[in-house]
Amino acid sequence: MARPKKQFAQLLEEIDRTPWGPQEQALVAEAVTLAQEIGDDRLEYQARMRQTASANMGGVTDVMLNSFAWCLARHDADPARFPLDIGNGGADLMWQFKWMASALRSSPAFSQDQIAAVLDDMEDHYRKAGLGLSGVLTARFEDAWEAGRMEDAERLRVQLEATPRDDYSHCDACSRSQVAGFFVDTDRDDEAIRLVEEMLEGGFSCGEEPEHALSRVLLSYLRAGRHDEAKSAHLRSYRLAKDNADNLAIVANNVVFCAVTGNEARALALVERHLPWLTHDGLNVDAHFAALSAFAFALDRVTEAGHGSTPVRGADATALRGFFGDHDGAWSAAELAAAAWAAAERIGADFDARDGGGAHAQRLEHLRGLAQARYDVPIRSDAFAAPSAAPAPTDPAEWAHRAMSFGQYGAEQETLEALPHALEIDDPARRAQLLSLQIGLLVARGKADEARDLLPERGAELRSAGLDAQADLETRAGLATFGADDAEDVATLDRELATGDALPAWSRGDLALSRAALHLRAQEADAALDLAERAAREFSADGDARMVNTTTLFAVAALLEKDGPDAAAGVVDGLLSQDDVSPGHRARALEVRARIRGGQGDFAAGAADADEACRILADLGATSALAPSHLLAGALWEDAGEADRAVSRYRLAARIVTQDGGDATGVDFRLGRAMLSAGDAAEAAELLSDVLQREEQSDVPAGSRGLTATTLAQALASSGEFGQAVGAYGYAAELYESAEQGADQAVALNEQAKILARFGEEDDAIALLENAAEIVRRHPDAPGAVTSVLHSLGQAYAGRRDDRAFVLFDEVEAVAREHEATWLLADVTDSRARALATLERTDEAVAAALTAADGFAALGDLGSAGGSELLAARVLAGAQRATDAVPVYRSVLEHAAEIPPLRQVAALELGDVLEGLGRTAEAAEARALAEG
Repeated sequence: MARPKKQFAQLLEEIDRTPWGPQEQALVAEAVTLAQEIGDDRLEYQARMRQTASANMGGVTDVMLNSFAWCLARHDADPARFPLDIGNGGADLMWQFKWMASALRSSPAFSQDQIAAVLDDMEDHYRKAGLGLSGVLTARFEDAWEAGRMEDAERLRVQLEATPRDDYSHCDACSRSQVAGFFVDTDRDDEAIRLVEEMLEGGFSCGEEPEHALSRVLLSYLRAGRHDEAKSAHLRSYRLAKDNADNLAIVANNVVFCAVTGNEARALALVERHLPWLTHDGLNVDAHFAALSAFAFALDRVTEAGHGSTPVRGADATALRGFFGDHDGAWSAAELAAAAWAAAERIGADFDARDGGGAHAQRLEHLRGLAQARYDVPIRSDAFAAPSAAPAPTDPAEWAHRAMSFGQYGAEQETLEALPHALEIDDPARRAQLLSLQIGLLVARGKADEARDLLPERGAELRSAGLDAQADLETRAGLATFGADDAEDVATLDRELATGDALPAWSRGDLALSRAALHLRAQEADAALDLAERAAREFSADGDARMVNTTTLFAVAALLEKDGPDAAAGVVDGLLSQDDVSPGHRARALEVRARIRGGQGDFAAGAADADEACRILADLGATSALAPSHLLAGALWEDAGEADRAVSRYRLAARIVTQDGGDATGVDFRLGRAMLSAGDAAEAAELLSDVLQREEQSDVPAGSRGLTATTLAQALASSGEFGQAVGAYGYAAELYESAEQGADQAVALNEQAKILARFGEEDDAIALLENAAEIVRRHPDAPGAVTSVLHSLGQAYAGRRDDRAFVLFDEVEAVAREHEATWLLADVTDSRARALATLERTDEAVAAALTAADGFAALGDLGSAGGSELLAARVLAGAQRATDAVPVYRSVLEHAAEIPPLRQVAALELGDVLEGLGRTAEAAEARALAEG
């Protein structure tokens, strides 16, 4: 048995270093099975003790109850063989006891007598083990509170508060969260908020904290008028809770918050996302009650907002029928609201019958009482889909217009969807045009046989329209004039072009344009342009403005290929200035010009063009074609520094992609990045966390995931989540290392170190920076990364008065000079000055600081210039050279004329220096500047 026992020991080691979750649960189950196969109940005890904790963290209540009962029976029978604590650093048996009464209370299947018996048994075990009773009082308090025996609960809370804490007391985070929730239920919002803020300020956390505590005081914050804190608490709570199905009650609180703050679309999105969690833990029925009532409340709000007919995705899942009953087709929001209320009422009645009171009925009544509550706390992560700007066509002529417009724009999917309706038109010439469009699309999609089958019908329509010469040409040429490009097709086009003088002008133009397209496909831009010019002359001679414009757009593409955007810009401007340009051509031309303007750095003008293209497409009734157009507009607005506008465009693009069943991960990354730029850091962190999770599930390359993790870290840091930001930067560094992107890895380590240093972890920060410096020196082709890392390490050394700082500053200066990075040169000179100042090398420090100030001033950065001069003035004043400091302070005031905080500090310090020199009147004048 040595080998299985060794395997068992290895399993336990792996379990103890694996985070809670499905992988850890599977390992624990494997350990239990292996211990049973070995036949050693002491080994099984070690495995099951871990299983109880694992099931508690994962919300697998039935497994937790069974595992605990097995362990308790073994311990009671032989405490020596089966000790309370197995020494793995996890919860011991008496701590696990605390979970049992709560688990039984969470399901009406267990009677009040059973719950009381567990509580009594718990107290008996605690007393026999000589333990304090804080844990027992906590469990009794929870039982009374959840059963609605509020007077008993208050008495127990006071008793608990007076009872000395011991090793079996709830942790600081859990105890504050629990009492805060009780205070909310007993109308003591201020006290609840105080407890939660104490938790946050103290940095207390636990398995489901602080997310649970934050969710408990969301409404308290709103009632107190502290809307910003409420929004921040919601975003943090939900982001921390959203990936663990055992957090269903936490999510329920957040859903209610969304519903009462005008974020009905977000509430609906959360409902859809978390409906499957109802099936996660069959014994946690109280969480089902909380979720169902919250979902019902939110869906009522969705209905009131005018979206009651919106289908709720996933609600028709077979696994949910036990909650909502059978239903024909998708559930609408209004229908599901009624079903969810009914399910919550049914569950609540079961609990109240068990508890002999009306606690759950009162909770439903309280929730319904929020029906008139309205708080304006906008969250921009979700919005209802705007209705299509274009009604569906009512006759074949309108469908034909739509199909042709989409074809001229290049929206293949929309064109193919419109063509069957359009081809019902009773007009041979129009039908011939539509069939030409259909054949060309089929060829482009590699469906040559289907395209060839349509040629006879196209020929018949041409002849009916009196276009016999074109019909004869296509009979001879086959698919050559529709984009086919094999050698025979090319030869056919060349032959017909050479012998086509007798053909009508339109047919000659068609041949020229078809051959031009093949030249462009072969990257023969000059030949393509020559034939495009010939085609335009022929179409113009025939009087077909539509085909002239088609040819002009083709020529623009060839010009972009041949001579670049400057050459093409004038042609596009000319096309857009015409009055005879169809909507499809205009939209395509606007997008082309948007890209040209973006390439030329005129981002705002390009974004305006892209927006106008989107408007035209929406008026035409476009669907999938709108997504890339909105994406283009978003990218241009982002480049223009208009992050708010970019957010709205990216959100529309993401919604369209999702509605079409596509993968919106890439768009959502852009959306999250734009949210961060727009100042919505907490919302960005939530979205980027989702994006990273999706990327990991899709095996996106490590380098791309590294970029997402880096952006997530930036969002976390910007929203004050510094601990998680450190972790995200560390993960990004690992991903970049895996992708062999050393420069990016070093930058991620640099950012991680900055946060650690900010919170006093200098040793760890320097260790990270030294590692980053070693990595980045292997990448001289990334000067930005090199200077950033070496500069940071130099500043860290300088903070410790370590002369190695100056060698690093020299390296940074050399790179800055090589790349003419004048601002960086001034910045590293400022850092040198500060390092010299710490070493009391006064003259050198002052000279470096003033040199840095001159560099900043030359670039127009008066704030940084003033900061460097302020350093010089302080060094002089500190060296008892007050007279020399005065003119430097006056220079700071000059540079800080439009920077009030810097001006105030400099004025006050100048006043003190002048006072010390006995120049009282001047001192008063200086201080007056600080007040002005």
